Amino acid sequence: MATNPMEPLLQSNELLAQFTGRAVEAFSLLADANQKLLRELVDLSASTAKEGVRRYAEIQSSAVEAVKEGQSYVKGVLESVETAQRTFKLFEGTAQAMSRSAERLQVTAEHTGKEIQATFTQLAGKVQSLYTPLT
Repeated sequence: MATNPMEPLLQSNELLAQFTGRAVEAFSLLADANQKLLRELVDLSASTAKEGVRRYAEIQSSAVEAVKEGQSYVKGVLESVETAQRTFKLFEGTAQAMSRSAERLQVTAEHTGKEIQATFTQLAGKVQSLYTPLT
């Protein structure tokens, strides 16, 4: 039985083509993961900006109310204790708003971290499956 002298060359070319195909697929997986990570980071940035605007509006509203309360304070000494209590409550409300904002940002950051971790886990599994021995 005569063997084809071109057979080893054909097998080498086929193996090279398989490795090249897997390398292209691996680069495609990396590009997809990179795109997802960038999308998550953009979402985090947008959420952070949104929280900043919300916090600024709440603080500004509290400041306007504090000024109004301050003007009312001048009108009478008898109302001074009550006005001080309301002003304190407004400042307390501002502190609570900032705390809520920080909590929302923390939840968003944790979610983004989990999404990024999941992306890398999926990527690692896909790349590993690419390079399992051929049978």
